[in-house]
Amino acid sequence: MSHPIPHGLPMERDAGPFDPPAAITRLREARPVCPMLFPDGHEGWLVTGYDAVRKLMADTRFSSRQDIGVVHIPYETPGMPVATEPSPQVPGLFIAMDPPDHTRLRRKLTGAFTVRRVKQLEERIIDIVERQLEELARLTPPVDLVKEYALPVPSLVICELLGVPYADRETFQVNSAKFLVRDQSLEEKMAAYGAMTTYLAGLVTRKRAEPGEDILSDLARDDDLSIEELVGIAFLLLLAGHETTANMLALGTFALLEHPEQLAELRADPDLLPDAVEELMRYLSVADIFYRYATDDIELGGETIGKGSTVVVSLLAANHDPQRFDNPDTLDIHRKARGHTSFGHGVHQCLGQQLARIEMRAGFAGLLRRFPTLELTIPADEVKLRTDMNIYGVHELPVTWTETPR
Repeated sequence: MSHPIPHGLPMERDAGPFDPPAAITRLREARPVCPMLFPDGHEGWLVTGYDAVRKLMADTRFSSRQDIGVVHIPYETPGMPVATEPSPQVPGLFIAMDPPDHTRLRRKLTGAFTVRRVKQLEERIIDIVERQLEELARLTPPVDLVKEYALPVPSLVICELLGVPYADRETFQVNSAKFLVRDQSLEEKMAAYGAMTTYLAGLVTRKRAEPGEDILSDLARDDDLSIEELVGIAFLLLLAGHETTANMLALGTFALLEHPEQLAELRADPDLLPDAVEELMRYLSVADIFYRYATDDIELGGETIGKGSTVVVSLLAANHDPQRFDNPDTLDIHRKARGHTSFGHGVHQCLGQQLARIEMRAGFAGLLRRFPTLELTIPADEVKLRTDMNIYGVHELPVTWTETPR
């Protein structure tokens, strides 16, 4: 391995709230599969090119198992260890598994998230959106759009789908947010994880005894799954089911408010929304960094990645690769952005992607229709960005409107 880049590589979106880190952009142009020196002296790799990212994520020789690789932190974070020991496999947490274990668990969920099943839920999702818009309209602006709309909508949807009481949202919203904080000790992270799993263990145990009509009850009826596996699956679905979509709704609204001409076009022609949602996902890439571990010597992008190497994958960099997307740092709601990497690729491609698409289409459509004069109440550069979190977005989005919503 020659001339690895230094471990201090910045991961902050320093060019603006919606742009990739400038250093990542330069790196992708120079060497899309690049050796990387981590703070502990370990040499690994950073993959930023679109083609290389897609190939890597489709190649199961790049393992997702954290029990075989050490997570080396690719940027310096005060108070964080430079590397963590291999983590034992968590039952049910199939995002950190490889086939055949991953296949066995994921297969049990594919029926719940088929295009047809999610399409049947579309009317219910639209009802949830409309109800939340009514709640929003009753408030006196200014209001925080995250708290009053972007977070409640996907939380209500995933709670209903999984069979998690929405009244318990404080438990999972607070602890999932704590779990995703980047700059924290392992003890703090595990405390948040422990609080969520303790809650979920009680929930799935009750569902095994008295199942209802929901996904967790369907899984609880399956004797092939242990309580521990049910908890791991529930944790993953609950976390992924509200955090990513909530941040897309809030950050996407911020991006549209900062692009008023495109916002006006969307209001005038709602048929543009499906493509606009894909473009917002590509442009914003709220879930950016993923880890893989080479289980063999593997050729990728003209480089040889040695067996045992830690590989850091940037979906944000891939989604802004000019080799794949023209003028990638420009938001263009007319772009055909299908093929973006925001839902991942390969065996770990997002299980709930159709659900997320329907939520975002309904969420943006309703908001734009009901609040035609929506605007920020603070300067754009004062919006609090989630640069401290592992899923990007905004902490708050203070907005107001001048017309009484219809």
